[in-house]
Amino acid sequence: MNEELERKIIKVPDGEICDYIDGKFRRDTPEEYVRQTIEKRLINEHKYKPDRIKIEFGLKLGSSRPRADIVVFSKDSTQLTQDYVWLIVECKNEKVEPKNKKDGVEQLKSYMSACPNCEWGMWTNGRYKEVLRKIKIEGKYEFQEYNDIPPADGSLEDVDRPKRNRLKKAFDDNLLMVFKTCHNHIYVTDGLQKQPAFFEFLKLIFCKTLDEQNVGKPLEFFATSNERSNPDGQLTVKNRISKIFEKVKKQFPQIFDLNDEINLQPRSLSWIVSELQQYSLLETHVDVKGKAYEELVGAYLRGDRGEFFTPRNIMRMAVEMINPLPDEKVFDPACGTGGFLVTAMNHVIEKLKLEVEKDFGKNESEWSDSEKGIVRDRIKEIALSNFFGFDINPDLVKATKMNMVMNNDGSGNIYRNDSLLPPHEWSGKLKQQFAKSLNVDPNSIKNYNSIEFFDVIVTNPPFGSKIPIKDSHILEQFSIGYIWRNKQLDKSEQKEWAISSDFQSSVPPEQLFIERCLQFLKPGGRLAIVLPDSILGNPGLGYIRQWLIEKTRIVASIDLHVDTFQPRNGTQTSILLVQKKTKKEIEIEQQTGKIKPYNIFMAMVEKVGHDKRGNTLFKRDEHGNEIWVPEEQNVLEINTSAIGDINVKAESKVRVIDDQSREVPAVFAKWKNQEGLSW
Repeated sequence: MNEELERKIIKVPDGEICDYIDGKFRRDTPEEYVRQTIEKRLINEHKYKPDRIKIEFGLKLGSSRPRADIVVFSKDSTQLTQDYVWLIVECKNEKVEPKNKKDGVEQLKSYMSACPNCEWGMWTNGRYKEVLRKIKIEGKYEFQEYNDIPPADGSLEDVDRPKRNRLKKAFDDNLLMVFKTCHNHIYVTDGLQKQPAFFEFLKLIFCKTLDEQNVGKPLEFFATSNERSNPDGQLTVKNRISKIFEKVKKQFPQIFDLNDEINLQPRSLSWIVSELQQYSLLETHVDVKGKAYEELVGAYLRGDRGEFFTPRNIMRMAVEMINPLPDEKVFDPACGTGGFLVTAMNHVIEKLKLEVEKDFGKNESEWSDSEKGIVRDRIKEIALSNFFGFDINPDLVKATKMNMVMNNDGSGNIYRNDSLLPPHEWSGKLKQQFAKSLNVDPNSIKNYNSIEFFDVIVTNPPFGSKIPIKDSHILEQFSIGYIWRNKQLDKSEQKEWAISSDFQSSVPPEQLFIERCLQFLKPGGRLAIVLPDSILGNPGLGYIRQWLIEKTRIVASIDLHVDTFQPRNGTQTSILLVQKKTKKEIEIEQQTGKIKPYNIFMAMVEKVGHDKRGNTLFKRDEHGNEIWVPEEQNVLEINTSAIGDINVKAESKVRVIDDQSREVPAVFAKWKNQEGLSW
């Protein structure tokens, strides 16, 4: 480790964190998590200067000396004293209710009253927030509720009626906190169960996204503070959002029925709209959106058919290794919440943008509006024509479509279907839509020999002996569905497996999914699939490995840590990457009885960034202390002088997640080039 890097490493004692703003060590508690999330929001979204913010600021409140969690001083104050406090934020853990006599909203009001120039306050426990503005009316101070605190420039207009060019990108866990808060609000206020509450929230996300896409017209997805606080205003908001939802239903008939409505009380609806309206879902980074959305989906839509959603870091590793290109068709036959498809789509989009930057001769930040429009249209075209998904769970199909809509509108090619069904048993409507999207004749989709449509498949199929496939009309489509028997080769210890004419009594679905994926692949196509290690190592399943070697080039095998799918599943898994052989390649090998030798990339991911309980794991030094490193971020500082807005660098500190999966793609890419693999 060089001297410069050594100087920058910060070692944090176990059980503590390094504060985002002042750099002090504090106990890592649920309340502290809420505070750190709010601190990041103040800096990155609201654009407050770090030097105008104090943490755990001591107040004089009669004879007591409480500490306010976060205070922000007015931008023109010369002293950082209680008299110049302009905003106070109180952060609690989620068990503390707003009406709590000691630590609830009344505590915030007392702090604001003790600061003569404090105009704004926010109380939050991560699930609920209340924003107050202190106003003097007829000689007396009153507290009025608002949607949100104002940005650093104090503009109240953006709080009530955001403009398109002033929408904010969400950072880190802020969007996740907002999503959870909104869902919990529906769950509690409207009395809906968690799954129906999720789909009501999903409707509003569609409305928000469509409203952002309506470029050239004022935003309609908003609720003013006044509307939110009275019944007439709440009805006005519901009417306004309902009009947007009518457009949503017309644009997405494959997701919503024409008679669908937003089934939320006006009071609940207006509150949720006010929470979401400040953000740009289109401009927020895909990782921030993906984490927020998929964690919400995983919490409320997880099924019981062997559905264990793949961690984002593992999806990213698999997609980077399989490397889908902009002109290739990508498919996930067990798409779940759409995580693999969204990851693949964003991988392709990044490649496309790099190509466009070369064509335009300038970076993305320098593109004109017309150039941005050209790229958006190209991205939409790719998303609509090149990404496909099947899932048997109708709720997950909806969830995937929503995920794709939030990530560049690729919702059109996600279908409810049992991927293992014989193609002739697919519904007529599905076959028509699927064939149209692929630009093929629907009558040509007859059986498992007529579905070679895709260049890349990346998937995590359902697996487990609890959901076996027993139907002979399904098993007969697959070589793996038959019984295989091994025989001793002459004068050799090597055994060879031979297929029989008898069906197996039952087959775990993941075994059949391997073969189905190859049936869906074009010759030369590539597959990345999550599999239980038994397939790769169990002696009794040697016939599957023999069949794979005959039909594919095995490119890579990545052994994943046993905690990869914890805390919900402890199955030992691997990711297998293969490339489908052409018929000619298979014929030559059968004629010669020889397979041309080749190398296989193998790796073990022994650290996946979390433990068996799902807790994030961070890198530690030789003494067991967590290691933090500075992370520079652009922070826009508001300057009222003639110079105007300026960009400065604010140094925050982040822990290093102990995750080896991040390192695998680069090593694999170097190996792949040495092996002469062009993709």
